[in-house]
Amino acid sequence: MMARSAPPEDLAMAPGDPPVVDVEGLWTTFGKGDEAFTVHQDLQLSVQRGEILALVGGSGTGKTVLLRQMLGLARPTRGSVTVLGQPASEMGREGAASRVGMLFQQGALYSAFNVLDNVAFALREQGTLPADVVRDAALVKLQMVGLEPEHASRMPADLSGGMVKRVALARALIMDPPLLLLDEPTAGLDPSSSDDFVALLRELHQALRLTVVMVTHDLDTLFALSTRVAVLADKKVLVTGAPREVARYPHPFIEHFFLGERGQRAMAPAHTVVTAKEP
Repeated sequence: MMARSAPPEDLAMAPGDPPVVDVEGLWTTFGKGDEAFTVHQDLQLSVQRGEILALVGGSGTGKTVLLRQMLGLARPTRGSVTVLGQPASEMGREGAASRVGMLFQQGALYSAFNVLDNVAFALREQGTLPADVVRDAALVKLQMVGLEPEHASRMPADLSGGMVKRVALARALIMDPPLLLLDEPTAGLDPSSSDDFVALLRELHQALRLTVVMVTHDLDTLFALSTRVAVLADKKVLVTGAPREVARYPHPFIEHFFLGERGQRAMAPAHTVVTAKEP
C-alpha cells in the first residue's frame, strides 16, 4: 500500500465567514414512551468553509443520522441544523442537489440506469437543459473522477467497487454543490483502491474548493484527509480539533480508537510525512 501524504490544509476563509453547517442544541430521539431512546442530546457543531471534518464515534452514536439531518433527509427532535444559511429541513428535494452532494457508503447507484444516466439524474430531473448539455456535463464529471467516456454505457452490476465509488462521487458533484457529505468513503475498497480514492478526494477538495463532512472508521483515510475531527460520544460532540490533538483527549473511546494498534499504524506514516517538510 502506498504511503499517504498529510491531509490538505484548510482553504482560506474570509474573516467573519458564517459556518457552512451550524448545528445548535440538537436532540435526536427515536421511539416513544418507555421505548424512546435519545441518540443526540444538546449537540453543538459547526463546519467552516473549506475544511474536511471527520465525524467519528462508536456504534449507535448517530454519525450517519447527523449526515442525513444535514442533507435534510431526517429532522431532529429539537434544535436546528442550518446548511449554507438555510434550515436543512427546508431544503427539500428541489434545489438540494445544488447545495449538498452525498456519497452513500455503498454508492447507492440506480441499478436500472447505466453510468451516464446515474450521474446525470439530478441535472436531467430539473428539465431545464437540453439533453446534449446534460450528457456533456455528466461526461465531464466522469472524467473529473478518473473514468473514461467508454464507461458511460456500463451498468452498475458490471463495475468494480472502486468504479462504483467514482460514479457515485460524480453523481454527487453533478450540480457543483459547495458541500460534500461522505459516508464511509473507502469502505469495501482494497488498500490500493482506497489510496487512489483518497488521493482523488484530496484533489477535488482543492480544485473545487469543497467543504467536506465525512463519517469514517478508517484511520488511514482520517489522517490522510481530515483537517479536523469531531468525536461523537456521550450523546454529544465530545471534542473537536486536529486529528493528533483529538487523539490525546482522555476518553475511553478515543484511547481505544486512536491509540490502539490500528491507530498507531495510521499515525506513523502521517507523522513521517509531516516532519519531513519541517525545516
